[in-house]
Amino acid sequence: MTVKTALVTGGASGIGKAIADRLAADGYQVATLDLNATEDPHSYAADVTDRAQVDAVFKAVREQLGPVTILVNSAGLSDFTPFTELTFERWQKVVDVNLNGVFHVVQAALPDMIAAGWGRIVNISSSSTHSGVPYMSDYVAAKSAVNGLTKSLALEFGPAGITVNAVPPGFIDTPMLRAAESRGELGDIQNTIDATPVRRIGRPEDIAATCSFLISEEAGYITGQVVGVNGGRNT
Repeated sequence: MTVKTALVTGGASGIGKAIADRLAADGYQVATLDLNATEDPHSYAADVTDRAQVDAVFKAVREQLGPVTILVNSAGLSDFTPFTELTFERWQKVVDVNLNGVFHVVQAALPDMIAAGWGRIVNISSSSTHSGVPYMSDYVAAKSAVNGLTKSLALEFGPAGITVNAVPPGFIDTPMLRAAESRGELGDIQNTIDATPVRRIGRPEDIAATCSFLISEEAGYITGQVVGVNGGRNT
């Protein structure tokens, strides 16, 4: 039986790393793409906003591991800026990473999936798309667009045997979250935990487990869905 190959963007840390680790444990061949590569031989340094770099990574992965039929888009860039102070350059950067990066990577992956007649795409969006977040208009706009893109791709490529779903994480304990906390952008984390029905902060492994299921054969009838993993908050 041929072992399927997965590519995880943003796979060097946080949610992306947890997803990559889980998929490896599930028995897939896993490559990661991030701005900074790790020591793993199948970790590649690339910017998802640069199509030439993305294409080069896919070429290398195909040569080393075979066609990529599983894709998880976890690379992201957050922002916390009052809208009246938000420059168009910053807006473009956040949208470029969070939305256009997904465009580039999905387009690079689709030929392998179409040729195989089978594929799984999971886009990591954000629970902030449910009700919005002040001072994060660029990020929320981009992630909301990812949800819409997910639904459209699911309709377009379902006949080709490819499922496309989005997973918007809730409040997850990651280096990105802790950095935002240190900058005073999150307020009291305990208040958020108290407002979460399961009364805890999420773990990257919670997101990884959901991705694992959506990628499995058992999830073959699930596509075009936005599957919130948020402890009951922002559902």
